[in-house]
Formats: sequence, C-alpha cells, structure tokens
Amino acid sequence: MKTFTLPGTDLTVPNVVLGLMRIADKSDEEIRALLAAARDAGITFLDHADVYGTRLHECEERFAQAMRLTPADRDELVIQTKAGIVRGAGFDFSYEHIVESVDGSLAALGTDRIDILLLHRPDALVEPAEVARAFDDLEAAGKVRHFGVSNHTPGQIELLRRYVRQPLVANQLQLSLTHADIVAQGVAMNMRDEQQSVDRSLGVLDYCRLNDITVQAWSPYQAGFFKGPFLGSAEYPELNAVIDRLAAEHDVTPTAIATAWITRHPAQMQVVLGTTRPDRVADAAAGSDLQLTRAQWYELFTAAGYVVP
Repeated sequence: MKTFTLPGTDLTVPNVVLGLMRIADKSDEEIRALLAAARDAGITFLDHADVYGTRLHECEERFAQAMRLTPADRDELVIQTKAGIVRGAGFDFSYEHIVESVDGSLAALGTDRIDILLLHRPDALVEPAEVARAFDDLEAAGKVRHFGVSNHTPGQIELLRRYVRQPLVANQLQLSLTHADIVAQGVAMNMRDEQQSVDRSLGVLDYCRLNDITVQAWSPYQAGFFKGPFLGSAEYPELNAVIDRLAAEHDVTPTAIATAWITRHPAQMQVVLGTTRPDRVADAAAGSDLQLTRAQWYELFTAAGYVVP
C-alpha cells in the first residue's frame, strides 16, 4: 500500500481510504471483518459522515460499537468525518451546526478527536467568518486536528480560505473512469465542438494541485451519479474489455485496475471505497501499488469514451 504525508498535516496516509457509509445494517462481526481486511491491506484511513445511516451519526455509532477501539488502536487510525448536510433542509455551515455535529461525531465514534473534518457539500448561505470561528474553537479544544471540504469549487474554497486560518487539506470529489470530467476537460481544452472541452469543474483538479489540497475520489467505480458500477456493465463493453485484459496482464482484478487508473495520476489522489465486502477491499487495495504505464492509462481513458486530440 502506497502512503504519503498528507500536505498541510503530519499524517502519513494510504492512497486508498475505507468509506463507512453503508455499515448501518451490518453486524458487529461483519464490521470487524471489513476493518480487518482493510488493515491487512494497509488501509488505516477511515471516512465517515454525520449523515451516514438512517439517522444522524448512526454509522459512526455502529463503527464504535463493533470495534471498541483501545487508545492504542485509535492511534493507528486516521479518522475523517464530515458535517454540513441537513436531511430535508439543505445545508448548514453555521458555527452552531458545525460544532454540534463534531460533538455528536466524537460521542458516536467514542473518540476524543477527529483527525480531519470536511465540510460535506457547499452551503449557499455560508458565512465564512462563522466557519473560521468554528474551526478555531474546535482546533483549540483539541477536537479536530485538520480541516477540509467536499464537493467544493475553487471559488468556494477561496472564499473560505479568505477567513479560515487553517489549511484546507482535502477536497472529496466524485471521480471514476467514466465520471472523470475533472481530468478530461483539460485534455480537450479549446476544442470548440467537443462537449468534453466544456469546463464544468472550474479547473478544480489543477487548483487543488496548485494549493496542496489532496483530492479524495469518491464513487471510484460508479458509472455516474449513483447510476451503478461500470465494472462488468454491458453499457461499457469496450472499457471492460480493456480493463479485463490489463487485469489479466497484471494478475489482479478489474477493481484493482480501476483503482490504479486514479492512483496513477500525479495529483497523488486518494481513492475512497464504499464497499462493505472484505474481498472487494482487498481487490481495490491491490491497485495501490500497480503503476500503469502512460499508454495503459490513456488506453483506459479513451475506452471510457473520452477524446484524446
């Protein structure tokens, strides 16, 4: 498992992350097996959010109940959680909501600190001075060590950075072989008649690289916005043929190839897994150390339907 120092922090992190948004209905034994598979593969970075589950903080609670971490166990993990989504009521980046959410996550997780807190989705009513005050108080209290965002544009990040004192160390964005606009637009730059050239991401990938913000790729195997996986899908025969061939050549599973396509990018991104199956965790982790050639990377890119001029 490849690791690196997360810019803006003293944390050594793997380039594959275990997301825990789907463990609400899993037994303690199933959760422990999932975490054991992750640890065996070198995955020590866990991704939570206050809204994961059927009720607030449910998945965080299930994790804590199943794992019952000792202080030594806790020290071996990087625990990230998110705040800001209010079910049925939009988003809330107010001071009160951020602090209340963190306190709820700390209690649910059974820990004294959160390593990284992300603002989950942009709040149109954000008052960045309130965010800054919340971050300062949470850091001063030792409740949160580092801060970041999720699904934010460069302009939204710049607005926060004008007020927030701490570095914003991560931006969690949807990215997969078939949902790769943040990568693909630049390749087709200035091609007037090519839809791929339209910049919907506002250059967020380059912005994050320029500002030492680590991109965390969520839904790395989804065809689109929760449209189902592209791996093995009849809608992507050319792509799957290339993936299957490369998987055979490297003696790994197709999941590892899809992982390696993201980790091959020099932005040093993290891949956030959403599976609850231990075997799929192991399959994905195998992609961490797989270095695709440039030719293989671009072959996958074009097989996914993107234009290389």
